[in-house]
Amino acid sequence: MGFRSFWAGKRTPEVRKPFAKLRFLGAAGNVTGSRHLLEVDGAKILIDCGLYQERQFQGRNWENFGFAPSSLSAVLLSHAHLDHCGLLPKLVKEGFRGNVYCTPATAELAQIILLDAGKLQEEDAEFKRKRHKRAGYTPPRPVEPLYTMEEAQHCFGQFRPVGYHRPVRLGRGIEASFHEAGHILGASIIRIAVRQEGQERIIIYTGDLGRTGKPILRDPETFDRADYLLVESTYGEREHQTTEDIRQQLAEAVDRTWRAGGNIVVPSFSIGRSQEVLYYMNQLLLEDRIPHLMTFLDSPMAVRATRVFEKYSDLYDAEMVQLVLRNESPFSFKGLKLVESPRESKAINHIKGTVMIIAGSGMCMGGRIKHHLVNNITRPESTILFVGYQAQGTLGRKILDGEPEVRILGQMFSVKAAVAKVHGFSSHADRREIFQWLQHLKNTPRKVFLIHGEKESLDGFKAYLSERTGWDVCVPEYLDEAVLK
Repeated sequence: MGFRSFWAGKRTPEVRKPFAKLRFLGAAGNVTGSRHLLEVDGAKILIDCGLYQERQFQGRNWENFGFAPSSLSAVLLSHAHLDHCGLLPKLVKEGFRGNVYCTPATAELAQIILLDAGKLQEEDAEFKRKRHKRAGYTPPRPVEPLYTMEEAQHCFGQFRPVGYHRPVRLGRGIEASFHEAGHILGASIIRIAVRQEGQERIIIYTGDLGRTGKPILRDPETFDRADYLLVESTYGEREHQTTEDIRQQLAEAVDRTWRAGGNIVVPSFSIGRSQEVLYYMNQLLLEDRIPHLMTFLDSPMAVRATRVFEKYSDLYDAEMVQLVLRNESPFSFKGLKLVESPRESKAINHIKGTVMIIAGSGMCMGGRIKHHLVNNITRPESTILFVGYQAQGTLGRKILDGEPEVRILGQMFSVKAAVAKVHGFSSHADRREIFQWLQHLKNTPRKVFLIHGEKESLDGFKAYLSERTGWDVCVPEYLDEAVLK
């Protein structure tokens, strides 16, 4: 597929050349694989370098980047989720030698998640090799991991942590800064200022825009000016339920499963979502609204991430600060067990009575959650409880959509467990929240690009936003190129 080019903004005679060019190399017409290449006066800046997680797009992870990694000036990383940072090891392996700029918390969390991703890549490749051998199948090419743990580690020396609001010079007339996104710890909205021939253009990339009033973290920062915006639209066609709804739904799922004598299995992203689940469990236990069952955070990555959350307490909101001061931290409540070793993880299966098991990955595409699904998905008394977005083509989406049988670890299993979802848990802003965030702008943007969403969400939010603002809004497709004037 070639590039589809279009102008973004009016042609102004006083500027003889474009301020910049944008190429949409991921999260364009889909949710994951966030990658956006900004070219300014010879400098090439990659905004995010994410892994595709939808099954139908995973082949793109193995393709060429569409540019020479060695030609990049820098990478700006919005946050540590795998669909935003997960291809950094491949980028470095293929020749990138520049700096990866992000906040200090993002740098620590990204290194945790990339090591884990490298380990899972190695394990998945080995599992496939063994499965092929048992089946007597010879694949057309050797099964190799996308990258290894060692290759993941190679990119760590290129991280350059930068605090919120501290400008970073990326080239002549190019300056970037990071601002709180309220999504996960350290997540950023990235503001890029480009100055040429006495004029300035402001480009704002929301990354994953968080929600107002969510626990643990402060609200997203707002801006009064932007010429070009790249706006995530994961929930651009819907609105979330309230915090009280979350608590009620979680309490009902726990109580119902406890009465049935099964386990509550929670596929959860290790960074952000797992800590938020612990926050609400802690609240319900403090209020004595649910049975006092054991809760296992069964993910070495989530355990390490939780320790990073504890370290960066200066990023907490006021309510979370008060919990810590009262020794009621959600990261250390009675009955919570942080599980790291495989032996401890396997031992959970021998516990009698109801337990909650929070494990990664959030979309059930790898990690320990698959083993817990194998042990619980055929049990009618157990509950598979989803607390986050499930992209099309993922195992989590298939279970949530009600498929009667699903493939896990190479075998088919009947889905007999109860399947539930706590709505409103998302750390992504919904349609109303994105619109309210955009309303702080005092100027009319030259162009708004909607990214990071499925087609229905992108198209729905484009119509919603265009109707209410009259702004020039577009939905770029994969490999599209925009000229910024």
